[in-house]
Amino acid sequence: MQFAANEATMKSPYTEAQDIAHARALAGTASPVRDAANDPDLPVYMNEVYDWAYVSPRNVRWLDRNIVVKTLLFGNDQRLMRAYLERIRPGMRVWQVAHVYGDLVRRAAKRVGPDGDFVLTDVTPVQLRHARKKLDDMPWAQTEWADAASFRAPGSCDLICSFFLLHEVPDAWKQRIVDNMLAQLPEDGEALFVDYHKPAWWHPLKPVLAVVNRLLEPFAHAVWKNELSYYATYPQDYTWEKRTVFGGVYQIVSVRRRKA
Repeated sequence: MQFAANEATMKSPYTEAQDIAHARALAGTASPVRDAANDPDLPVYMNEVYDWAYVSPRNVRWLDRNIVVKTLLFGNDQRLMRAYLERIRPGMRVWQVAHVYGDLVRRAAKRVGPDGDFVLTDVTPVQLRHARKKLDDMPWAQTEWADAASFRAPGSCDLICSFFLLHEVPDAWKQRIVDNMLAQLPEDGEALFVDYHKPAWWHPLKPVLAVVNRLLEPFAHAVWKNELSYYATYPQDYTWEKRTVFGGVYQIVSVRRRKA
């Protein structure tokens, strides 16, 4: 299914500081679990909101398992991963914009193969350590500390994938990440976004997910409310194809440059 691009450029109503303040208010916490000074290179929202999930080495060690991914995605993990993996051909140049728990990054790099290049970026040192262990035996797979909002891939990318990242970043960061990904698309390249979506009104999990968003994923409601094209400054320059799965809980959005 194709949806229309926005006519105006994206106007995010929040600054990063406002997003974080709003998230902390929703979560009912007055201070971060971890002092941001301990991780000075991390975006503020990572220490303020996601220390428990992505920054604490002890928690990461327990969470980085396939069974955790399967549980969190209500058994839709393989279906959603296939939407990404089936697009990868041997010899491609692929940039994955953030580490993902479980074996997805290893499977993606393996599909690229020694004739291609696989680059995985992340802003969190512990996430990169886990990624390197998974990719150690594949010299064509690189890990690099980088912000997805500003990273410049070394060469043209055939495929750029954001797998469940956008719902975890403030609105201002959503815009910068989307714009940076799209700016690096060659004429025949593809950007792929796999993420949450507003469930159908009848979905039995809708109230459960609304509570989870409120307590643990305070930036996720935005992807219920807005099409992903909303976060592109020039959405009209691209074609956007979306399909939803599991009663609308998840979306798979493919973006390509519009042909002249």
